[in-house]
Amino acid sequence: MPECNNCGGFVTERYVRVFAPNELETVRVCPNCEDKLRDGAEIREARSKRS
Repeated sequence: MPECNNCGGFVTERYVRVFAPNELETVRVCPNCEDKLRDGAEIREARSKRS
């Protein structure tokens, strides 16, 4: 099963197909990550806590 590279959380294969770069089989960050987030094609540190 795929998992988030950042937090180790479960992600679906469908989520990976949509949000992972073509060369990766897992995502770099998921919606459950509080310290990082996607910014276009890049990953950046979160500026504030997510609620």
